[in-house]
Amino acid sequence: MSVRVRFAPSPTGFLHVGGARTALYNYLFARANRGTFVLRIEDTDAARSTEESLSAILDSLRWLGLTWDEGPEAGGTYGPYFQSERRELYRRHAAALQAAGRAYPCYCTPAELEAARESLATERGPLGYDGRCRSLDAAARARLEAEGRRAALRFALDPAGETAWDDEVRGRVSFRNEVLEDFVLLRSDSLPTYNFACVVDDREMAISHVIRGDDHISNTPRQLALYQAFGWTPPRFAHVSMILGSDGSRLSKRHGATSVAAYRELGYIPAGMVNFLALLGWALDDKTELFTLGELERRFSLERVSRNPAIFNLEKLEWLNAQHLKRLPEPERTALALEYLAARGHDLRLHSEEWWAAFVRALGERVKTLADLERYGAFALQEALEINPEAWAELLEKPAVGERLLRLADRVEGDLAFSLESLERATRGLAGELGIKAGELMSAARVALTGRKFAPGLFDVMWLLGRETSVARLRAVAARWSAESARARG
Repeated sequence: MSVRVRFAPSPTGFLHVGGARTALYNYLFARANRGTFVLRIEDTDAARSTEESLSAILDSLRWLGLTWDEGPEAGGTYGPYFQSERRELYRRHAAALQAAGRAYPCYCTPAELEAARESLATERGPLGYDGRCRSLDAAARARLEAEGRRAALRFALDPAGETAWDDEVRGRVSFRNEVLEDFVLLRSDSLPTYNFACVVDDREMAISHVIRGDDHISNTPRQLALYQAFGWTPPRFAHVSMILGSDGSRLSKRHGATSVAAYRELGYIPAGMVNFLALLGWALDDKTELFTLGELERRFSLERVSRNPAIFNLEKLEWLNAQHLKRLPEPERTALALEYLAARGHDLRLHSEEWWAAFVRALGERVKTLADLERYGAFALQEALEINPEAWAELLEKPAVGERLLRLADRVEGDLAFSLESLERATRGLAGELGIKAGELMSAARVALTGRKFAPGLFDVMWLLGRETSVARLRAVAARWSAESARARG
């Protein structure tokens, strides 16, 4: 059997972590088995579905590198790939079930359904519908229709026995049919429900494996009942574990979980994000953690997906992202950095390609996410210098800082070569003349030029700032230090 899997998001918001992991696992399973990855859009909720959400989902999938073989923009022989364009198909299959006696019209109002739920919760447990419309005769239905009631169409479940399947991740799973209810296939507006449309589409699109979150486990017995009623062979099901926050509770925004688009804006790169998502429930072994998308495509298998909940750990995501940034060839790392900075409004025309490459190189391994470019590179990206209060307080306690910075400014101004090597010679030479350690002069200069105690190499900083800005900052900080030191002395 050829492998065909699908990811079927609803375009009612952004692509979040859980959905992105589901999409990734489906994509990887397809690639590992030389199968087909289908993207299907479940947009029957017209009130909430938007073009903006659809565009955001597609952009996020593309950014992650999850190219779909069939679906929106790609086309395919099993389309259309929007559920809103498949309504006639649902109506036709619903009519077939009704003709076979496996579905019936339900005229219950929302108030009647709520009363039934309350009654059943008291008498029989968590069932939600008591099947009252299942036994209506033609006359009773006619009377209800005469009242102007519009009927939904419900599936007639067999209450005897159990429904079970061998899950690719969880093993044997079973539900007693008596705990299930006659569920709605078509709402009163003729729109299909999730379970019904999902089964029809998976069958019509020849889906071989359904890989999804374990929050869908309760849907599976209903869907299997539909497959049985139609006489269709169901796909294989694989329900992957839920994702929990670091405190063990259900994942939410307070744990840092947000949309893929937001992580992109926060400076994470596709390789780091994909690696992190893959490890939220899957592992190759007990030691290997770094994977490219290509490596995952070759190595992924459902057998290695854990039944246990995955823990969402932002520190792990940042570490993985840093590792992938470090492994990138310098030109590629620089290109990603410039793309991010341009998106953040920085004018790349202000400096040469050589300057930008040197800027990214100077920040080096401090950059764990691309957002760190602005954090650690603020000294070169912003005109105004902001000095960290703690760093300034420590600088005020050191002796003769004003004089030393002024003399360094003079040396930098007179350095005609203005190269990394000449700037280092000038700085170390001055420290020797002053009779102090080079590190003492350099730490003061680092604060004066970057506003921080910890920053890229001092001579890289000077070169990036240029002679004029470096001299101006050294002299400005020298003047401020002298003035505040004088006031402190009274």
